[in-house]
Amino acid sequence: MSLLAEHPLDALESALQAERRALLEHDVDALLRSTQAKLEALSAAERVAGSADMARVGELHELNRANAVLLARRRREVAWTLRHIGRTEASGVYDGSGYANARAQSRWLGSG
Repeated sequence: MSLLAEHPLDALESALQAERRALLEHDVDALLRSTQAKLEALSAAERVAGSADMARVGELHELNRANAVLLARRRREVAWTLRHIGRTEASGVYDGSGYANARAQSRWLGSG
């Protein structure tokens, strides 16, 4: 690692902060980019982190956990919205030949 290269824990923190911003701003593209950066930084951090880094790793773990809570909240919001407009998220339903299909669920939005 060169002296100018970012420490993997710094890269991980940057990726976690970017992930949080993407979640708060509902930016799917940024979320995908930050998730990839997070995975890459985590892999690099696992190779170089030592016992001296454990406190910082704990802080980053808490940030990641907070992001997971926020992501779960977004997922519930999407599911609630889909349910109330008569749609559902694709669920894992397999047909007789073993292919995954989304089972359609209809809902009347008005009275006849």
